[in-house]
Amino acid sequence: MRGWAGGRRALSSGGVPEGVPAGVPTATRPFESIPCDGRNRWLNLYRVWRAGGFQDFHLRMDGAFRRLGPVYRERVGTSQCVNVLLPRDAAQLLRAEGPFPRRRGIEAWSAHRELRNQPCGLFLLNGPAWRAARLALNREVLSPAGTRKFLPLLDAVARDFAAAMRPRVRDAPGGALTLDLHPLLFRFTLEASTYALYGQRLGLLGGGAAGGAAQRFIAAVETMLRTTLPLLFLPPPLLRRLHPPLWSEHLRAWDTIFQHADESIQRIYREFCRGGAGAAGGLLAELLLQGQLPLDAIKANVTEFTAGGVDTTAMPLLFTLFELGRNPGVQRALREELRAAEGGPGGAPPLHELLSALPLLRAAVKETLRLYPVGITVQRYPATDVVLHNYRVPAGTLCQVALYAMGRSPDVFPHPERYDPARWLGKDDTSFRALAFGFGARQCIGRRLAEAEMLLFLVHVLRNFTVEAVSTEDIRTVFRFILMPETPPLLTFRTLD
Repeated sequence: MRGWAGGRRALSSGGVPEGVPAGVPTATRPFESIPCDGRNRWLNLYRVWRAGGFQDFHLRMDGAFRRLGPVYRERVGTSQCVNVLLPRDAAQLLRAEGPFPRRRGIEAWSAHRELRNQPCGLFLLNGPAWRAARLALNREVLSPAGTRKFLPLLDAVARDFAAAMRPRVRDAPGGALTLDLHPLLFRFTLEASTYALYGQRLGLLGGGAAGGAAQRFIAAVETMLRTTLPLLFLPPPLLRRLHPPLWSEHLRAWDTIFQHADESIQRIYREFCRGGAGAAGGLLAELLLQGQLPLDAIKANVTEFTAGGVDTTAMPLLFTLFELGRNPGVQRALREELRAAEGGPGGAPPLHELLSALPLLRAAVKETLRLYPVGITVQRYPATDVVLHNYRVPAGTLCQVALYAMGRSPDVFPHPERYDPARWLGKDDTSFRALAFGFGARQCIGRRLAEAEMLLFLVHVLRNFTVEAVSTEDIRTVFRFILMPETPPLLTFRTLD
């Protein structure tokens, strides 16, 4: 696996003067000197379509860094941006993001909200409106005290998942169950996120087919993710005028997602008005009790949480289980850590203490997200001019930190091809290297819930099963607005006893 060493020859002619080694500071150069990957934005868009769409976008970015160096410009359709690879440039973007950080908006999502007269949540808001909503939500969603309230809910769902799997594994021929786990992980994450958000169980872990409403929601989330990426590069006025099938699919998917969330919100709100929804009612009840956000703002944000908390958690869990399956030594070390944390004289500690006592497990999740980030970039529009790798980038320019390429670059991570959670536990500087949830004030609002959900799921899997990967070959990944395997890996489960 290569980093950007292969691009240093190109950089010598387009980025760093001849004779100056790459990485050595030089005088700040103008924006126009940044190497550019293709000059004609519409021709670039056509080339992407001709090459099979956007599912290899992460691989194209990785290849561009190898050819052009650790910073380059790109123009595709209506999108133009500066892409950076190195942690120090990510740190520069944090310093330049200002009091109202902006990341790339999704015009197709905003256009849906406008057409349907629906409010926008944190993901789409900017400026003072974003800041006011963010401060109100931080306390309930991002703070350790806020997240702690929902640990029992997430733990109950993870416990039920393991309980539902045990008889299936036990009754399988030879006590070994081999399966594509993705559909079950989708059910688990939908069940867990719904319970944490609404205090409501959907009953998806009983082994039967998902109910009609849940199945429609699952299909809608998949369609929304699949159709979002190509719509990023087309102007909404053109979509409204031509109304292509892709746009119609996207609108219908969001309509279903909002309907699913609205039904749950109305149920909780009725209970709240009757005095029947307390702290056990999930995040929605907490926000209603808090009273710091209007109902339409609560609805917008809870709907975004609902849509964003399913495959974005299921995919890292699938990749983690695959890596544990083909790295049995890591799996044994994690199980030993768990047994030690639970084996004290007082028995298993409270959930928040247990998770704090599992640094290697936390590092394993971080290592998975290094190799398989859910989103392949973190975007910012710097509020002031910023110098990125000796190039001056004007304020307001879309800049992207390329997480997939960074995670696989030997210039950032020694032996990046190795799945090695211990790399996060040493004394080496890891600043701005673990950015899967973003950085700064605009980092993912749901990161604590997502981390807790993944950790508790893995705790119950490690307690009950050993996991083996049927194939140890690298997984081919595709980008469909989130990173996912082209073909989900087959995993074999055996009960520990």
